[in-house]
Amino acid sequence: ASLGGSQQVASVTLKDLAEELGLSITTGSRALGGYSDVAESTRLRVTRAAEEMGYVPSATARRLQKGRTDTIGFVIPTRGPRFSDPFFSELLAGIGNAAARHNFDLLVSTQPPDSAEEQAAYRRMAQGRLVDGLLVVRTRVEDWRIDYLSRIGLPFVAFGRSDLDVDFPYVDEDGVRGLELVTQHLVERGHQRLAFISAPEGLMFCELRWAGLEAALERHGLSLRPEHRIVGDLTQRGGFSAMNQLLDASPTPTAVIACNDLMALGAISAAQRRGLVVGRDVAITGFDDIPLAEHSHPSLTTLRQPIYDIGTQICDMLVCLMQGEVLGERHVLLQPELVVRESSGAG
Repeated sequence: ASLGGSQQVASVTLKDLAEELGLSITTGSRALGGYSDVAESTRLRVTRAAEEMGYVPSATARRLQKGRTDTIGFVIPTRGPRFSDPFFSELLAGIGNAAARHNFDLLVSTQPPDSAEEQAAYRRMAQGRLVDGLLVVRTRVEDWRIDYLSRIGLPFVAFGRSDLDVDFPYVDEDGVRGLELVTQHLVERGHQRLAFISAPEGLMFCELRWAGLEAALERHGLSLRPEHRIVGDLTQRGGFSAMNQLLDASPTPTAVIACNDLMALGAISAAQRRGLVVGRDVAITGFDDIPLAEHSHPSLTTLRQPIYDIGTQICDMLVCLMQGEVLGERHVLLQPELVVRESSGAG
């Protein structure tokens, strides 16, 4: 009979498959599981029949049998619905594609950082055995997530480092070197009054980028005025607000280094709102090289880090750990590339 669009197709069970072949359910199950006590000819007969009949093994049963979930956990630390943030979009795409390549599912949650909700999400995933391992991003100076996962022994890989006295696998971008590069670039273009739109304090990458900025300024006999360091929230709105504060200061900075691209794009909007020509009247730079950076007006000078590739790399590393393999490299430190565009006066 032909199948109408509204008809339900009954799913084939393991019992149906076993009865069709005249085998016990146990033999059919072990044949599909590839157990060595089942003859190869039987295994081939069962797998061929399963394919012909459209039998799909129960994921829950398979996971109980193997004693693992084949699932990776990822809690995005964000205070709002930030899937519009290109940084997380790129990272999540890299993680998701790598997980799919390894036939792992991805369990994603978004929780405010350092909140009771975030702690509950980690406990639920880890101690509730919902996942076999976790990915940790936007690492913090004293990161309770790293401490917790290390103590309970659940495999995890971080995008970022921490000050904790714990050895854990990570991939990170050399933020110190990145800020040294961009500061050197701005000083060479004649800027001496620099400003910094910082990420929230307590984030490890913020500490490292600030250290790079300070070191580069010191080499040139320069320093940052206290009013020229504003803490932002990594959003365009935050960058817009911070830039307005900087433009209200006296004297105003001639160059502004933002801790990420979204805040830099917000800073560009604020400067333009006041009639300034970015790249001529004031230089503005970012960090990340999100897709928007190249196509903003003016295009954004920034530090490139391969966010998508980092997502695939941390996921690949985690799968290795979950499968009991030894990582060839536990600590990966990538070198950022300075991409000079119009916002710092190029072109």
